[in-house]
Amino acid sequence: MEKIKMNKIVEMDGDEMTRIIWKQIKDELLSPYVELNTEYYDLGLPYRDETNDQVSIDAGEAIKKYHVGVKCATITPNAQRVEEYKLKEMWKSPNGTIRAILDGTVFRTPILVSGIKPTVRTWKEPITIARHAYGDVYKASEIRNTKPGKAELVFTSADGEEERLTIYDFECGGVLQGMYNKDTSIESFAHSCFKYAISTKQDLWFSTKDTISKKYDQTFKLIFEDIYNKKYKEEFEKLGIEYFYTLIDDAVARVIRSKGGYIWACKNYDGDVMSDMVSTAFGSLAMMTSVLVSPDGNFEYEAAHGTVTRHYYRYLEGEKTSTNPVATIFAWTGALRKRGELDGNKELMEFADKLDKACLDTIESGRMTKDLVGLWEGSEAVALTTEEFIMAIKAELDKAMA
Repeated sequence: MEKIKMNKIVEMDGDEMTRIIWKQIKDELLSPYVELNTEYYDLGLPYRDETNDQVSIDAGEAIKKYHVGVKCATITPNAQRVEEYKLKEMWKSPNGTIRAILDGTVFRTPILVSGIKPTVRTWKEPITIARHAYGDVYKASEIRNTKPGKAELVFTSADGEEERLTIYDFECGGVLQGMYNKDTSIESFAHSCFKYAISTKQDLWFSTKDTISKKYDQTFKLIFEDIYNKKYKEEFEKLGIEYFYTLIDDAVARVIRSKGGYIWACKNYDGDVMSDMVSTAFGSLAMMTSVLVSPDGNFEYEAAHGTVTRHYYRYLEGEKTSTNPVATIFAWTGALRKRGELDGNKELMEFADKLDKACLDTIESGRMTKDLVGLWEGSEAVALTTEEFIMAIKAELDKAMA
């Protein structure tokens, strides 16, 4: 069979168990069928350290050039990782770096299969988390003080005016953090959310904690409100869909009582946490799609979970693991499908659809990784190793391609 040809996308390799799975997916599920055309960036922690994390910046800029990227899960180092990998410093999240360059919104949606029901019994349809992908705690500056002293927040305008607020007069040691966001990025976030809701014809919920954060969170609320009223209200009403704002604690209560089928927009950290909650309640962190969409037409697809460190250590000891690769496969199919859409490459789009279906058909036939076995409500489930599961998907894909 002649391989499907494609234009270039940006490929970003990652760390630990997901790096192993990344290669298996390429070798077994992609390369036999598609003439992969990628600009490769190694975002594994050792190479990021070697390049002083310049590789993360280069990868982000490459996505702006080619408009589509696919990323493997990566390590964001803490103190223990600095020691383990003998790093020069505690590098920031490569996701945060790339998201800052692209200034987009992350949309995360559970992958549903028959035979696995959500933990929340009222949920019938997927809940999409729209996560702001710029600033906040991910770009914050921090100080660990060990002596008494005054902490201040200072802003000096371009024309030299200074505004100064006392944060706290420390009588002992403590810790403080300064974080920020930009009106332009919040505006991009709002536009992305409203456009996505219109394209999917779904209600849009937005939540922050503006009763406590009366300037920071309220800025988000007011920008969303202004953009909605000026640009999107008429279109929402025409489609019969709704936009509303509520406090995040109220939103959590509403989400748990809902049937699903809407988009829930959250600030950066809120979206990080809530997407994990939603994906786990629907089944597994490895059963969720994640795409970063920027207002100027750039797309970055990734798995929403981490590098599966525990499985990686067992793999290094020679053990066969049962690590779920579905989210990583769907990251690849999402990128290939988008490349096909942008280029009018029908063959590539159809291949992506067939590979998605092969994954779901394999699970719905009762063959799956161990994380799903305990959730299975169909006929008897068979727990497969990662390699066995990928080869079972390949068998289903071969049938579809034939």
